[in-house]
Amino acid sequence: MLEIVTAAVRASLVTWILLGILYPLAVTGLGQWLLPSKAGGSLLKSPDGTIIGSRLIGQQWNGPEWFHGRPSATTGIDPNDPARMVPSPYNAASSGGSNLGPTSQALMARLQADRERLEQLQPELTGKRLPADMLTASASGLDPDVSPANAALQVHRVARARGVSVPDIDALLRKHVAGRGVGIFGEPHVNVLELNLALERAWPTLRRDSGRR
Repeated sequence: MLEIVTAAVRASLVTWILLGILYPLAVTGLGQWLLPSKAGGSLLKSPDGTIIGSRLIGQQWNGPEWFHGRPSATTGIDPNDPARMVPSPYNAASSGGSNLGPTSQALMARLQADRERLEQLQPELTGKRLPADMLTASASGLDPDVSPANAALQVHRVARARGVSVPDIDALLRKHVAGRGVGIFGEPHVNVLELNLALERAWPTLRRDSGRR
């Protein structure tokens, strides 16, 4: 009996050391050595070293001078009533979708309200067929990318707000369209944070960060 217990304890210790300590340290070390940016969270920093955000986590952009990400259905705790949850777009501490199905009246009402706000901001889109990601939220609520079609419909608005020609904004957008992974995986997409940072570097706004949360 004692021999069985001793063998079991020995095997547990060896497994714990190998898989609980050495393996994680080795993987972390290799990641920091080979792909330091990705291993560190794909963070983007300002020239002074301040962390602006991650390429992997979307942010809320509200001003007309910015490209906007897709809607986010994440929620957060109501500061006035801890027992209630309230909408909190791009809340990275509460990733998730609305879980509302296509027959949900609440979803239909939200889509209609978002469409009306969009058409007020961009009257030229009234009645037009829109890319799905322009009105629908992602399953995580933290999607950092939009489709090229979505971003293209925002070019005129951004150009007007910044006083820049449409071809110039469109050229910048085209530079930030990423293709499919290895040419076959996923769909072409645009990282909203990277695009907006490039936009701000090229044509700075008078009020910095005026549209960011």
